[in-house]
Amino acid sequence: QVQLVESGGGLVQAGDSLRLSCAASGRTFRNYAMAWFRQAPGKQRERVAVISSGGFTYYGDSVKGRFTISRDNANNTLYLQMNSLKPEDTATYYCAARISWVVSPRADQYDFWGQGTQVTVSS
Repeated sequence: QVQLVESGGGLVQAGDSLRLSCAASGRTFRNYAMAWFRQAPGKQRERVAVISSGGFTYYGDSVKGRFTISRDNANNTLYLQMNSLKPEDTATYYCAARISWVVSPRADQYDFWGQGTQVTVSS
């Protein structure tokens, strides 16, 4: 069992930056593919960024060039650096873990989820 706890959300203005963190329990974090998803009210859950156990990254088109996903395997922590935030980035952001070295773009292929952290960007 893996527990994921997100932090770092908040209310910011357009153009600001935030860094989200996801602390993971367990000793095999380094073997998991990890991802950030987000969900806005009335919308489907959207993949934001994924990172494989080996550090391969992939970003959704809406965040490419603005967001950076990274991981610290020594401290079992996943990060999402978000720059140049826009009002359309407003959502609940979720950290997810997949028991695989390989990433997946599909939310239903992730095995563990955090409770989410709210990000609100005002215009």
